[in-house]
Amino acid sequence: MNSIEGITNPPVDELLENIDSKYRLVLFAAKRARQINAYYSQLGEGLLENVGPMVSATAEEKPLSIALREIKEGMLQYTDIDPEAEAAARPAEEAAFSFVNPFEETDTDPAS
Repeated sequence: MNSIEGITNPPVDELLENIDSKYRLVLFAAKRARQINAYYSQLGEGLLENVGPMVSATAEEKPLSIALREIKEGMLQYTDIDPEAEAAARPAEEAAFSFVNPFEETDTDPAS
């Protein structure tokens, strides 16, 4: 049985073969680790909104170690996002979900 070695396995140099920047690697692994952590938190509630580990993992293994192994094995891919395009799309998404404030005064009388 392999012992859990934390962030030393897989080595960072090997991870950087798959991802072009150490900063991108940190953000990518942290986001995936949060997803794995949320998956474990939701298991007892029956909510499965996040994908669990895609590699074999033990109960003692930390989500970050699992995420790094998934990246090393090429199971995850990142997508560059254009911040300007995302900012332009955000108002359209927010407009689709407009809510009515029941406490806000309006010009129309609902009784009429």
